[in-house]
Amino acid sequence: MSGLARPEAAPAGDAGSAPADTPSPPIPAVETRVVLDMLRRGAPLLPLVVAVAGAIWGLRGAASAAFAVGVVAANFLLAATLTARAARVSLTLLAVAAFGGFFLRLALLFVVVLAVRNQPWANLVALGTTLAVTHAALLTWEARHVSFSLAFPGVKPRTRGRRRR
Repeated sequence: MSGLARPEAAPAGDAGSAPADTPSPPIPAVETRVVLDMLRRGAPLLPLVVAVAGAIWGLRGAASAAFAVGVVAANFLLAATLTARAARVSLTLLAVAAFGGFFLRLALLFVVVLAVRNQPWANLVALGTTLAVTHAALLTWEARHVSFSLAFPGVKPRTRGRRRR
């Protein structure tokens, strides 16, 4: 049993401890919340990515960039799903899912690029560039909005009266 799924009960003599049979509150799927927040924040700029690719590489570049944006979104959602489900089982499985999932998703990206490389709409330079730049840009941008506090796991809470910089 994982410490994440169900924390161990405190010793019987501890004051204020909950009885051993009291269920612990559910742990929120912070991975999914972070990815959905990242995609929500990036959504207004993703058509701009497609337009820039279209301006540089033409219609094939725009189509490739649009496909790449969809692949990036699916890749992030797969990563969140793998780690969220693994975290409910054990810390060991979480580590395996994070590390192994990285290589699995990298292999899936490779297979996707191989599958579309000969399509008439595909431009490999536009596809590869958009895949790399969009992954890096969304991760970097979202890093500003992730909370590293156990009090607010996942996305930082909005503060009233102050705008975030």
